[in-house]
Amino acid sequence: MSTSAGATTRTAASAPASAGRVDRRSARRRRWVLEVGWKYLLAVVVIFYAVFPLVYVLSASLNPRGTLAASNALFSVIDLSNYAALAETRFWTWAGNTLLVGGVAAVGAVLMGAAAAYAFSRFRFTGRRASLTGLLIIQMFPQALAFVAIFLMLLALGEVVPALGLNSKIALICVYLGGALGVNTFLMYGFFNTVPIEIDESAKIDGATHAQIFWRLIMPLVTPILAVVALLAFIAAFGDYIIAKIVLVSEDNWTLAVGMYQWVSNQLASNWGLFAAGAVIAAIPVLVLFLSLQRYIVGGLTAGSVKG
Repeated sequence: MSTSAGATTRTAASAPASAGRVDRRSARRRRWVLEVGWKYLLAVVVIFYAVFPLVYVLSASLNPRGTLAASNALFSVIDLSNYAALAETRFWTWAGNTLLVGGVAAVGAVLMGAAAAYAFSRFRFTGRRASLTGLLIIQMFPQALAFVAIFLMLLALGEVVPALGLNSKIALICVYLGGALGVNTFLMYGFFNTVPIEIDESAKIDGATHAQIFWRLIMPLVTPILAVVALLAFIAAFGDYIIAKIVLVSEDNWTLAVGMYQWVSNQLASNWGLFAAGAVIAAIPVLVLFLSLQRYIVGGLTAGSVKG
């Protein structure tokens, strides 16, 4: 009788303790949801938003029917005929033109931007501040304002120097270099300012020229921002459509953006399967370049953007 009473007493005492543990567990779960859990939910939404278009394009490239409606069921058909059909078009000619234009534009943007940024960072000359302000103001105007001017300028230049006129890849590269010079200079200028000027002064005492300081001391130290500018310039030239469409007239000189658009520009005869296959292959160079330079990207962008 006394044993049963003791058990009843322990049960009555343990009930509030059990309820307390349940409340603490519920509070910890609620706090985890408010502090950490919503980040997982947001990450899932962002990943789905980023990955779904890629999966859809990959599925469409493997569907031989060539319509968007037929591609709604992902990977319902897997066929490589679209990739094989690319060989029957000018796709690889356009790919070569795109790589040539993008590669030269990237190298040129790095060299021109680095030279301008070095001059603004290390030299003190009349009009330096006004030039920097002018670059900042000019780059605020949208590039669309210059389309008519670019067309008329290249039309006039082509009558004198055909290599710099319409339907010339050299002219297109020059337009890209000029259009991005202001942004690249400002981006590099901030990064160049982070390199101590004492390095330049020590080299000058040892007899180094400005060219030697620039190529042998400064350029190796600013590799992250060079990689970022090269990547941005390559991607911009690689994906540009409007300027390339204005400058390049003949089909043999088209870039991938201009050429592949012709496959889907006609609503009655568009071939989305061929377009998707070309888009998948066209993404490979950008992906390889991005992965090879990714260790420089974050450091180069942040350092170049916060230092004035």
